[in-house]
Amino acid sequence: MRLFKETHIDFIKLRKIAFVVSGVLVTLSIVSLFIKGGPKLGLDFTGGVEIHLKFTRPPSISRIRTALSKIGLGEAVIQQYGQKKDNLILVRLGVEKTSSEFASEISPKVEQAIRGEFKDEENEFVILSSELIGPKVGKEIQQKAIIALSISFIGMLIYIALRFELRFAVGAIVALCHDVFIAVGALSIGNFEFNLPIVAALLTIIGYSLNDTIVIYDRIRENLKIYRKKAGSLKDILNSSINQSLSRTIITSLTTFVVVLALFLWGGEVLHGFAFALLIGVIVGTYSSSFVATPVVYGWERKTEVEKIQVMRKRTKIIKKPVVSAAKKDKPKSKVSRKRKSRKKKKR
Repeated sequence: MRLFKETHIDFIKLRKIAFVVSGVLVTLSIVSLFIKGGPKLGLDFTGGVEIHLKFTRPPSISRIRTALSKIGLGEAVIQQYGQKKDNLILVRLGVEKTSSEFASEISPKVEQAIRGEFKDEENEFVILSSELIGPKVGKEIQQKAIIALSISFIGMLIYIALRFELRFAVGAIVALCHDVFIAVGALSIGNFEFNLPIVAALLTIIGYSLNDTIVIYDRIRENLKIYRKKAGSLKDILNSSINQSLSRTIITSLTTFVVVLALFLWGGEVLHGFAFALLIGVIVGTYSSSFVATPVVYGWERKTEVEKIQVMRKRTKIIKKPVVSAAKKDKPKSKVSRKRKSRKKKKR
């Protein structure tokens, strides 16, 4: 299925405009992170309290949140886990300072607030456990998240360098860093918490963006074999490859975008940040595969060609010498020159 029959967009010519747009987005991300002192870390990274509840009947998560809002805990993470018939609820509270005493004090307050909300219904519940997540555990999770992202970048760099060339690998990594940085900046601007689901979203963005980029790179490699024999320029080959992949890229991106948008609108409070990160990632990933990754390959190739020309000029220094024509060499001497030579001989 093709959305467009044939396109002739000059993506390489538009690269400077694209770089300006990317620069503005990255700058906004940096400014937002700088003003807010970095991303807004969630419970997974800062520590807090987890309270496990078991209800006799399926509870309303929105009503639990309403109850917690009355005691100033409206931003708590509320999740239903296990099988649906078990009616298990997890309440996660992020706090600045955590201690075992605080955990034991907060549980009765949560219990009282929820019981007050459900007092008119025959839906009893019990607190199964109240656990403390210390800052040390949160710091370990933060380090593991950074390691996971770093390993994914390094692994992809090696994979693309082996499958294609180093210039392609550099272009892909630049695009991936571009996508992740803008996604993190958008989360910061939107004031979303940075937690483990967000890390999962960033890893998903990396995989999605890389998939788009690899599809275009495959087409470029095929076209290099075909058009280089016909003396086609690199710019034409790159533009042709992106245009040939454009229909597939847009169809895939639109399909993914619609699904993620539904998740964002109706997935609930818990998945709100995750879905938002994916929405930004789908848009930016589609953009970067055509306007960032491929133009970086083009810039790398141009720079390499210029360096080769400079080296060749240094090696082959052309020394210009005056060339005497054969006509001048064979030209007979004039009578005046003959007379001068005869006078010199007489003097001698």
